[in-house]
Amino acid sequence: MATYELIATSAFGLESIVGKELKRLGYKDLKVENGKVTYFGDEECICKSNLWLRCADRVFIKLSEFKATSFEELFQGVKKINWEEYLPEDANFIVNAKSVKSQLFSLSDIQSISKKAIVENLRESYDIDWFSESGDKYPILISILNDNVTVLLDTSGDALHKRGYREVGSEAPLKETLAAALVILSQWRYDRNFIDPFCGSGTIPIEAALIAKNIAPGLNRSFACEEWDFIISSLTWKKVRKEAYEKIIIDKEHSIFGFDIDERVINIARQNAIKAGVDDYIHFQQQSVTSLSSNKHYGTIVCNPPYGERLSEKDEVEELYKKMGKTFKKLDTWSYFIITSHEKFEECFGKKSDKNRKLYNGRIQCYFYQYLGPKPPKSKLLNK
Repeated sequence: MATYELIATSAFGLESIVGKELKRLGYKDLKVENGKVTYFGDEECICKSNLWLRCADRVFIKLSEFKATSFEELFQGVKKINWEEYLPEDANFIVNAKSVKSQLFSLSDIQSISKKAIVENLRESYDIDWFSESGDKYPILISILNDNVTVLLDTSGDALHKRGYREVGSEAPLKETLAAALVILSQWRYDRNFIDPFCGSGTIPIEAALIAKNIAPGLNRSFACEEWDFIISSLTWKKVRKEAYEKIIIDKEHSIFGFDIDERVINIARQNAIKAGVDDYIHFQQQSVTSLSSNKHYGTIVCNPPYGERLSEKDEVEELYKKMGKTFKKLDTWSYFIITSHEKFEECFGKKSDKNRKLYNGRIQCYFYQYLGPKPPKSKLLNK
């Protein structure tokens, strides 16, 4: 079984979480860098990475790396790759490109020249002049940074945040990968209450349920490399999926709540939870954050409130943060975790966070403010 150099990409700030996820899957010798984790694995590793990584964006096979400051160097570098080891004769190979701080910056030219180089290579390998490209899709990415070219084969297809359960979202949806990261960073104990008071279309509570039930996030979707019998056996995919189903925890109950003031998005959240297969473990209800209360102790709140990005919303959002501070203060044994881009959040909230972490919600720079509640006395039962 061949061993590949793999790259799992992620949003900035989530690389270390992806690294820990890979270690839990049993993979070592990881190289964690800005926006990516590099590691090595076989075809089963590719399947498991796509199926199980909660916080990664995509999983790539790294085919080559070289320097190019001219299109001739780019052409020769791409052509040199043993493409017949990755692309069958009828492959529908789509070439994408990105370039940062490099002499080669025209993306359309990078794409066309790279595709020409691949075709030239395959002509020699398969001894044919014309390729139908009628087969399965093989997305190829030519990534250039500081004149260093990395040629990647995208095994995921659609980005990994597309779990398959969220067909409809709220106006400002949080990516599933970031939502999962927020839950993981909160270190929520699954036997304690979990609340998202701004749940919108339900992404954070749904990801919390998937984590607590040990449901692989990719179980309800397909991946580009599932059709690549040329590289990955269908039997390998069947084995990995079967193992994932067997690892689902079905004999434990969880107290997960999603609240939102908008009844319309609460209905959407319920439908999304049904699609994700976790509707039995989450209670959704229309409720404002100021009505939040609980007779349970030592629970966890994770939320993504409005940021007030528009100037017209700034005063309204700051007032909301003040109300949040007063409401959360009443839950004096709870831990709460809030992501926002608002620079004056702590001032409005009325309390400095114990920790904060820079994260990106799309292109918006945010901070994940972490307020850590007290540990329960050993003599007391959880949630009592």
